[in-house]
Amino acid sequence: MHTRRSLLSTACRTATIVFALAGARSFAQAQRVSFAQPAFQAPLAAFASASAKDYFSSSSSSSSLDSDNVDRLAFNASALDSFQPPPRRRYGRPRYSDSHTNPDGSNKFGFMAGIGATVPVGNTHKYETPSYDFQIGAGRNFSQSVGVMLQFDYDRFGLQGSTLANQNYLYGTSGYGLDGNNHVWSLTVDPTFSLVGQGSMGAYAVVGAGFYHKVTNFTLPTTGTYCDYYGFCYQYQANQVIDHYTSNAPGVNGGLGLTYKFSRFSNQRFYIEARYVVVFNKQRVGLTASNANTSFGQSYTGYNYYPANSNRTTYIPIKVGIRF
Repeated sequence: MHTRRSLLSTACRTATIVFALAGARSFAQAQRVSFAQPAFQAPLAAFASASAKDYFSSSSSSSSLDSDNVDRLAFNASALDSFQPPPRRRYGRPRYSDSHTNPDGSNKFGFMAGIGATVPVGNTHKYETPSYDFQIGAGRNFSQSVGVMLQFDYDRFGLQGSTLANQNYLYGTSGYGLDGNNHVWSLTVDPTFSLVGQGSMGAYAVVGAGFYHKVTNFTLPTTGTYCDYYGFCYQYQANQVIDHYTSNAPGVNGGLGLTYKFSRFSNQRFYIEARYVVVFNKQRVGLTASNANTSFGQSYTGYNYYPANSNRTTYIPIKVGIRF
C-alpha cells in the first residue's frame, strides 16, 4: 500500500514538471511571434481590442459610445496613414531658364560659320561664272524651332569669256591679258525655322533681307620692282585694276538646309544649305560692245563701260559649316 502511494506521488510530480515545461515553451513561442509581427499591426490590434471592449461594455450611453468609436476610428486611421508610403512624384520634361538657356533647353545665342560655292543663275549667268563664298553669323534663338541670325556673306564670281572679250573691245586692250572678277558682300537679317529635329538629323528653312554691295574689277598684268633693305631689287608681276564698278541695293534670300548633330547632347551641328538670292540693283545707262557704234555710243561721254554691274543679280550660294 505504501509502495502504491509512492508511485502515485512520483507520477504526479513528473506530470507537474512536464506541464510546467510545456507552458514555458508555449509562452516563449508566443513572445517570439508577437515580436515578429509588423509594426503596422499594432494600430489594427489596438483598434480591434478597443472595438471589442466597447462592443461588450454597457457602462456608457449609446451616444457616448458612438462618439468614442468615431474618435478611436479617426485616431487609428491617422496612425495607419502614417505608415503609408509617400505618393509617387510625377516627372515631366525638365524646364530651363537662365541668361544663356531657353525654357526648352536650347541656347539663347547662336553662331554659325561656313564656306562653299556660289553659282550665278538667270541673266547674271551671262556675265559671271561660279566661284567661292563664305559666311559668318550670330543671333538669338527664341526656342529650339525659331531663331534670328545677323549674317555677313561674301560671294565671289569670275567673269565669262564673252564679258572679257566685250571689255577688250571697249578698252582696246586685246592681247594684253585683260582679266576681271566680281563679288557681292551682304549684311542681312535671317529668321530661321527648324522643320525636323528628331535624333541626329534635322532640317530648317531660312529667309532673309538686307543690304548688298556688288563690285566688279577689271585688271591688266603689270610688272613692278621691289627693293629690299639691303638695296637688292626684284621684279614681280601683279594684276593692276584699270576699271572699277560698284552697286548698292537691297536684296532678299531664302532656302533650305540640313543639319547633323555630332552627338545626342551636343549643341554643335554640321550644316549644308542652299539659298536663292535676288539683289534689286538699279539699272544704269552705259556703253557696251553692242551699242558702241550706234548714235548713242558715238555721243556717249560717260565712264560706265560695264552697265551689267548694275543689272539685277541672282545667284545660288551653297555652303557647309558649323552651327552652335
